[in-house]
Amino acid sequence: MLVERMRPFTSTIFTEISRLAVETGAINLGQGFPDTDGPASLLADAAHNITDAGRNQYPPGPGMIELREAVAAHQKRFYDLDVDPADVLVTVGATEAIASTLLGLCTAGDEVVTFEPYYDSYAASVALSGATLRTVPLRAPDFTFDPDELRAAFSSRTKVVLVNSPHNPTGAVFSREQLTLIGELAAEFDAVVVTDEVYEHMTFDGTPHVPMATLPGMAERTLTISSAGKTFSVTGWKVGWVHGPPELVGAARTVKQFLTFHGGAPLQPAVANALALDDAFYSAVITDLTRKRDLLSEGLRAAGFDVFATHGTYFVVTDARPLGFDDGFDLAYKLPELCGVAAVPVSVFAGTPEGAEAMRPFVRFAFCKRDEVLTEAVGRLAGLRDKA
Repeated sequence: MLVERMRPFTSTIFTEISRLAVETGAINLGQGFPDTDGPASLLADAAHNITDAGRNQYPPGPGMIELREAVAAHQKRFYDLDVDPADVLVTVGATEAIASTLLGLCTAGDEVVTFEPYYDSYAASVALSGATLRTVPLRAPDFTFDPDELRAAFSSRTKVVLVNSPHNPTGAVFSREQLTLIGELAAEFDAVVVTDEVYEHMTFDGTPHVPMATLPGMAERTLTISSAGKTFSVTGWKVGWVHGPPELVGAARTVKQFLTFHGGAPLQPAVANALALDDAFYSAVITDLTRKRDLLSEGLRAAGFDVFATHGTYFVVTDARPLGFDDGFDLAYKLPELCGVAAVPVSVFAGTPEGAEAMRPFVRFAFCKRDEVLTEAVGRLAGLRDKA
């Protein structure tokens, strides 16, 4: 029998919506994965490592040195962060990095502060650790937080602050001022900051991504997590990493070795090479996604949705009330039949009744698809107003 703490996590909306999309032939803009492969050089490197170089056995526990050095070089190149490769831990995706970190740092009686709505693995990982989740609401239309509500979430039991920016599902990007306040409270309450930065190279309209570890005094209490999946369109590879102070990385490493042991041997050196791709690659990611964001956002507005601004990630959040739907969950289940497009309700990313109610009218669409797929989706959405 499943333990009580995990009973809220037995199923996900992504499985259900993807099933509906298959059954109805709908275009699936629900689950966040690209429909194109990553850079040709990355794929060729991985194939070479498998078939020619024979790099198919267990990699070293902390990860292959090429990738740990590449992560350190990437952090210096983009953020002027000095990272020792010895303080980089390679993980099976960012999800394992988050779970390993929380399991290594938290136990019953501890509290973890995060922002609601949140990526669904956060609550599950906190539950696994035995700690208690405390949430701070992000409110539309800008999905910002109230400083007083943030302070109220902290206590003497706060062990970790879990920060996701650029933020899934809202598309918000925390400003330097917001991150500074989070850091000040973490220092005041002696909490560790764990940052999920997997969308770090996906910010738009000149919005900067500011890593928490770059702020004064924060490097010594911050664990930074990212991965290859989003940046290089290889979400199925599950190659992630975490870096920070050695004692904090060591806590994550201790747990990680008993979760997956090690993995991704032929993929790790391929990702290492990809991290060193020139600026043109990283600029193209932003240019392409900006175009896709605008294409889908304009189509959603024409269909009758209110569309919130997306400053990062590859998701756009909409308000369905202008179409007569005050329940995004209900609409998400009807959309495949109504117009042949699938999306997910934002309320499923909330863990409190108040959070779910605040997100009730909102639906999230992913725009990390080929232009022709998005154009077809926009065409299908055009008739939604008449069917709603």
